[in-house]
Parts: sequence; structure tokens; C-alpha cells
Amino acid sequence: MALNETPWTLVESDFDLQRVATLKGSETISVVVPARNESLTVGHVLDSVRSLTFEGKHFVDEIVVVNDHSSDDTATVAARHGARVVNLPGHQSGKGLAMAHGLATVSGSLVVFLDADVTNTAPDFVPRLVQPLLDNPAIKLVKAYYERPLLNMPTGGGRVTEIAARPILSLLFPGLGEIRQPLAGETAVRRGTLDQITFESGYGVEIALLIDVARTFGVQSIAQIDLGVRRHRNRPIEELRPMSVEVLRAALERHGVELPEN
Repeated sequence: MALNETPWTLVESDFDLQRVATLKGSETISVVVPARNESLTVGHVLDSVRSLTFEGKHFVDEIVVVNDHSSDDTATVAARHGARVVNLPGHQSGKGLAMAHGLATVSGSLVVFLDADVTNTAPDFVPRLVQPLLDNPAIKLVKAYYERPLLNMPTGGGRVTEIAARPILSLLFPGLGEIRQPLAGETAVRRGTLDQITFESGYGVEIALLIDVARTFGVQSIAQIDLGVRRHRNRPIEELRPMSVEVLRAALERHGVELPEN
């Protein structure tokens, strides 16, 4: 990855919904939502995605929720809100496994991954995410960026991002330090791109995907798009350490560092 390569950044004013609808053409869009015990929020996410239509047709062609061994009513709620629900097989669990299983069950030429715990998912999230793919055939992967409130403060969320993910990208992967939300669950990618990428099993999946696409296609094949403000459940601090470990492990392994097994 050359030092002078940088990702393509789009601000809010770059977005043109009507142009995106026109550019979509024969492209098909699949949305995959990994979900584990998100019955309180997954319905809103799905309603927002399904609400966007043009000329009487849904902008999104299919929506799949991957139920990652939920113990609540996530699967029932998702089906009630119009998603096709598939269960993560076997006994293993993890976001990366759920993303990979979802990818295997959809057919869209463009695949959008969304998190199930976001409370302010908007109808324009998906078209914003796919716009760079439709605008520029050289773009392979699109990440969202946004402000992340913490409790009653307007910023301060994304603690693993700021303390672990962005620093290690800045140090070890030139150009990727410019990605503002490398762990964003809101991601759009060309299906053909994923034919050359293997998903990490857990929370390291987002940073691993970013690094792998940059190494395979170059940092300039990555874009990031402004989604404004993203609100979700902030995890307690004790849950952030294992997440940070998975993120750092994925990055260090891709830098060639030999690490002990878990």
C-alpha cells in the first residue's frame, strides 16, 4: 500500500438520491443484517430499509437477517418486519460468521451490511452507502462514518475505534488511518470483491475486511460516506476489552505478527 494512496471521502452534500436511483440500473442490492438478541431495534432497522421506493418498486431487492443464536424474539420480529430470516448454523457464534453466512444466502451484485442495534437507521443509509459503488467502478468497499453520541454527550462513542482500531491502522497500514470509522457495521461492497476475501469470525471482521480489500485492490479502492449521527446501545466498558483484543489481533496478524493462540 503506497503512502500517497488515500480513501475517497464523500460528505453529506455529495449525496444525490435521485441520481443513485437512476444509476442503480440493473444492479441488485442485498442487505444483510447480522443480529443476536436485538428484538428491540431490528424492526426499526428493517422498516427504514424497506420504506424507500422509486416508481413503486423497493430500492433494496432483498433483506436477510442472520439470527446468531438469539435467545429473544429477534427472529420473529425480523420476519414480521419483512426480512427473510436465516439461522446461523452450528454452535459457533460471531459477527463475522453471521456476515459470511448471510453473504452465502443472498444474490445481489451489491451487498450492504447493517447493524441490528442502531436506533436511528434512516431510509437513505443504503443509497448513501452504495452511491460510491455506482459512481465509480474502481471503488470496491464503502464504509460509513458518523458522529457517535455517548450517553447524554454528543460525541464520545466508538471507544474501541479511537483507542485501538484507528491508532493501529495509522501505525501499520498507511492510508487506512484516514478511515474515520473502520469498525462501522454499515458497509457496502461489490459481491465480486468478496470472492477474494475471507471473513474473520468475530468482531475483528470489520478491520480485517478493510485491510484485506486495501491489500488486494489498494487503498484508493475504498470510499467512506457521511451518515450524520449514528445512535446505538453503548456497551459497558468491561465488554470493550475482548472486542479490542479481536480487533488488534486481526490487524497484527495481517501485519505478519505471530501471536499466541487464544
